[in-house]
Amino acid sequence: MLRKLTFFLLFCSLSAMADSGRRLASPNDGLRLHFDLDDRGRPWFQLLAGDDPLIRPSPLGITLHNTAFVDGLTVAATSGIDPVTDRYRLWTGKRTQAAYRANRWTVTLRNAAGHAVIIAFQLSDDGLAYRYEFPGESDDVRVVTAEHGGVHFVHGTRAWLQPKANARTGWSKVNPSYEEDYLQDIPVGTPSPMESGWVYPALFRYGDTWLVVSETGMDGTFPGSNLAAESPDGFYRIRYPQAAEVITNGKLLGEARLPFHTPWRLLLAGDLATIMDSTLGTDLAEPNVLENTGFIEPGISAWSWGLLKDDYTIYPVQKAFVDYAADMNWPYVLVDADWDQKIGYGKIADLAEYAAGKDVGLLLWYNSSGAWNETVYTPKSRLLTRADRRAEFARLQAMGIRGVKVDFFPGDGASVIQYYRDILRDAADHELVVNFHGSTLPRGLQRTFPNHLTSEAVKGLEFITFEQANAEREATHSAMLPFTRNLFDPMDFTPMVLGDIPDRERRTSNGFQLALPVLFTSGLQHLVTTPEQMAAMPEFVKEYLRELPARWDDSRFVGGYPGRHVTIARRAGDRWYVAAIHAGPANRRFVPDLAFTGRARGRLITDGVSWREPAQRDVALDDLAIELEPGTGFVLIID
Repeated sequence: MLRKLTFFLLFCSLSAMADSGRRLASPNDGLRLHFDLDDRGRPWFQLLAGDDPLIRPSPLGITLHNTAFVDGLTVAATSGIDPVTDRYRLWTGKRTQAAYRANRWTVTLRNAAGHAVIIAFQLSDDGLAYRYEFPGESDDVRVVTAEHGGVHFVHGTRAWLQPKANARTGWSKVNPSYEEDYLQDIPVGTPSPMESGWVYPALFRYGDTWLVVSETGMDGTFPGSNLAAESPDGFYRIRYPQAAEVITNGKLLGEARLPFHTPWRLLLAGDLATIMDSTLGTDLAEPNVLENTGFIEPGISAWSWGLLKDDYTIYPVQKAFVDYAADMNWPYVLVDADWDQKIGYGKIADLAEYAAGKDVGLLLWYNSSGAWNETVYTPKSRLLTRADRRAEFARLQAMGIRGVKVDFFPGDGASVIQYYRDILRDAADHELVVNFHGSTLPRGLQRTFPNHLTSEAVKGLEFITFEQANAEREATHSAMLPFTRNLFDPMDFTPMVLGDIPDRERRTSNGFQLALPVLFTSGLQHLVTTPEQMAAMPEFVKEYLRELPARWDDSRFVGGYPGRHVTIARRAGDRWYVAAIHAGPANRRFVPDLAFTGRARGRLITDGVSWREPAQRDVALDDLAIELEPGTGFVLIID
């Protein structure tokens, strides 16, 4: 009884605060924002679905090295409510053409010293975005030292979160690399097992509503943030990176002269379809800054290292993979670490010429690092300065190289975020596409620099080749990723093994594996299966993979639940691909509603008499029911 009375009083208190505040509605009036100051002059906001609170009143606030906007604040001015619209093009993601519509409202606050900050809110039908804007002009540099905002979740909310590894830990001190296992369906307030906290996108469920916390709009000034390890009473605070998350002698925090603004903080809200079909993570990213985009070609890449590892980065093997890519109609082959030692620049130039004759382009691996980790793979430290980087990229361009994979970044400090941008800009000047590994979440970077086709930032398939324990978790882990890591940003999971993994026992079927290149979006889709494994596949599998797009015109969430199962439809031109995987725990009957395709029949690829023998059959879409065991999946091709 006491607990019920406490909750009732709390609810009344929250309602009174909300009713006293200022309000903003989304264009369809489905979401509403309440904002106000409490009796100590501290700003707060609350997101509601209609009149129903989705979160508790949550604090706002920011501190600079020379002033603070935390308490004792007053409202100096408010704006009118202005509609915001945008349409833009993407080279990788859920759709080629994206649209954004929101209502914008700003409030200007002053602290006791008379300094001003503007909080800009933009509320769309799928969620809230806000940022701090600092007006005026200054000759001196302002340093943003902390944010005091976050999200205060209602008791009973559940969470699906990935811990962020502490800086300079793990193998060769390469952490953080966003490569941890997700904690699934945990109570809010559960502390992170790692001091560094939780990464974005962070997924939550309150009743029937799903919520996602993330950020976007990185311009190179600010570090990447994340959620703090401790979340007392369900309050998840925004935190900045650990001190070691910088390039050598680089900056950790955001520094700028007036005027400037922070990145956008995002809070999505809605049913799973609303969340999964959203593009809010790119809607508010900085627009494309490249004038020349003609060289940018998303595509599938053959890749030897996934199963064969270091000893096979040699000329004869890489030439065989070029032949493999040409036979499969794939535009790329990735040549991985130590190519400069085991093959050499001269022979790589020969290989690039040979590949070009087969309409295949080479991608080359690079080690980003200076002194911030203990890696020894080469080429190393050739991208650290602008002069060295541009000289190296010019050499690659002259050799006919199509792109680079850059590995082993030190984390989320402001200097690292700028380093990504510097690499992308210089690579674009030399018509190179880019893949970042050992990296952070892109946070919409692929919109700003379309030559950024993918990033790792995930516990990908390579970990299954390292430890059997990861193979045991493959199905549930894979069924998490479309809802979290791959929600907005391209993800180089490096999927699809159609045969044996050395020294490991696979726990997923070939039907499951064939679904992954559709479920996971990546502008460069590195497929792990080898030429020998592909040769053992039936012709219909090869035909599917020869025609498989790496760029999608549209996507639609069909159904699923994080960590259990997921079905997504993606369209390229007039053809739909519907892919599903099932993680369990029990068998599940899939009856997808595909009326939106406007088609009557399709070709279903799933498992046949065994998990290793795919089968294909023609099916009627209006009478489709597919029984899947845990660890299995399917692809449906609809012309």
